[in-house]
Amino acid sequence: MNYESEKSNKVYIYGEIVSEAVFSHEVYGESFYEFFVRVLRLSGQADILPVTVSERLMEDGGLHKGAFISAVGQFRSYNKIENGKSRLMLTVFVRELPQGEAAKNPNNIILSGYICKPPVYRTTPFNREIADLLIAVNRSYNKSDYIPCIAWGRNARFVKHLEVGERIALSGRIQSREYQKKISETETKTMTAYEVSVSKLAIIGSEEDFDLEEEFAIYGSSSKAADVGEDAASAHGVE
Repeated sequence: MNYESEKSNKVYIYGEIVSEAVFSHEVYGESFYEFFVRVLRLSGQADILPVTVSERLMEDGGLHKGAFISAVGQFRSYNKIENGKSRLMLTVFVRELPQGEAAKNPNNIILSGYICKPPVYRTTPFNREIADLLIAVNRSYNKSDYIPCIAWGRNARFVKHLEVGERIALSGRIQSREYQKKISETETKTMTAYEVSVSKLAIIGSEEDFDLEEEFAIYGSSSKAADVGEDAASAHGVE
């Protein structure tokens, strides 16, 4: 992975492993495993996030159910065929397990990518403004990750005017959200969606005039900024 792609997609999480590791896939003889990590918010609620780890890190990190993990990596997407249909899957792909004291912010992500679908703006019954957007983030070897994001309040009003192809940078946290999917007229299924809840964003024209590491320091955010939502997003505003 080259340096620029690493800067464009960086995640830090700290939490408790809440499931056993299961085999995910193999690449060039190296096996990868997936488990779920419970990451607390300031509100006391928690996000349950899928995490993918190489067998090399599994051997060295003491990663088992009930253990706590401090991990740095990327938020990646891939397509999985289910019942003949392609479904976008998301996971935190771990690249390193930093040792020592955990960062103040247990759930932090920075992304730099391109708007690849027109943003969808709406208001809730409580008159809260929300905008959904899908960001394409370039990766090495001509691959891209497609990351769903959600903006609130003032940020939502801003992103609703963005056009497909515009490049933006953002920071926030990864959140899990349960919803009901209608299977038939009489049956529904509980599903889990994963998305980035945006706390801060900016339009950028080129890498020369915008420094992701400086603007969105992944370890430098205060714990207060970690629990983003309608009020937090509005407080941060658009920068």
